Amino acid sequence: MDTRRFMVDIAGVGERLDSFLAAASDGTLSRSRAKTLISEGRVSINGENVLVAKRKLSAGEAVDVDMPPPTDAAPEAEAIPLCVVHEDADLIVIDKPAGLVVHPGPGNWTGTLVNALLHHCGDSLRGIGGVRRPGIVHRLDKETSGLLVVAKSDTAHRGLSEQFAAHGRDGRLSRAYLAIVWGTPARPRGIVDAALGRSASDRVKRAVVPEARSDARHAITRYALRAASPFDGGLASLVECVLETGRTHQIRVHMAHIGHPLVGDDVYGAGFRTKSERLGPDAKRVVQGFRRQALHAHRLGFVHPVSGAPLSFQSPLPADMVELCAAFGIAQQ
Repeated sequence: MDTRRFMVDIAGVGERLDSFLAAASDGTLSRSRAKTLISEGRVSINGENVLVAKRKLSAGEAVDVDMPPPTDAAPEAEAIPLCVVHEDADLIVIDKPAGLVVHPGPGNWTGTLVNALLHHCGDSLRGIGGVRRPGIVHRLDKETSGLLVVAKSDTAHRGLSEQFAAHGRDGRLSRAYLAIVWGTPARPRGIVDAALGRSASDRVKRAVVPEARSDARHAITRYALRAASPFDGGLASLVECVLETGRTHQIRVHMAHIGHPLVGDDVYGAGFRTKSERLGPDAKRVVQGFRRQALHAHRLGFVHPVSGAPLSFQSPLPADMVELCAAFGIAQQ
């Protein structure tokens, strides 16, 4: 058990105990975590246990906190290869391959990114909310590839969570995806501003719904045409999508909504797969064999939540999407 002492100075006079600990610990403790430790009898003032989080402090008081070691997360560590783009004491940036689930859940309790990170990071995970686990602040669908940042400390987890909650509106976060879609948008640039909610026909799917519906969530996607196929008047195209919100399946639903579903997306664009019949036999074989949505998180930028330094990362198209572009004759820039 590690006991840490914090002295109350003038700035802490009159402050609540839980708020004081959150500030004095330099991010080691969140306010909710401090409140939990107080309720568990792990905090004392001048040698006497205190169980009231809102207790006001006086100058010169000594606050002692028994810091329990982080407990192991339920998922098991697994030696799964990872493509690490950047890593420091507080966070790690991964280039996730298609097919890798981010977080354990029903049907995927093992073999996930979290299992891999528990093995890779080991003791460098300093605990998220007192639990030794990776701090997932955003996710990519299982079959979406690309860049993903994960927190290794409580401070980083809170800082990154704030940036992702703002979705780039404050200028700190930027995310862009490359998608191969059926057809070519009539305009080289556009904005899809359409609320998303659960599909009426399938609760797993998302759909564009009226803003007034109770489950409607505001969603905006910006797209820009990168290159188009020369076949059949633009049979497919490569577009860049930038998110202004972060809804489940947002790019997939929005692009399907404007008539350009992602190639390989049998959830939102199954009826378009027959368009591959217009290709030659070799190209058709590649397109028909592409069994995931053609979506790659290729650019990620954010402000480091501890150092304050701006960070930016890029990931090239994975081999399967390069092959898909070649099959459609799409020139990569």
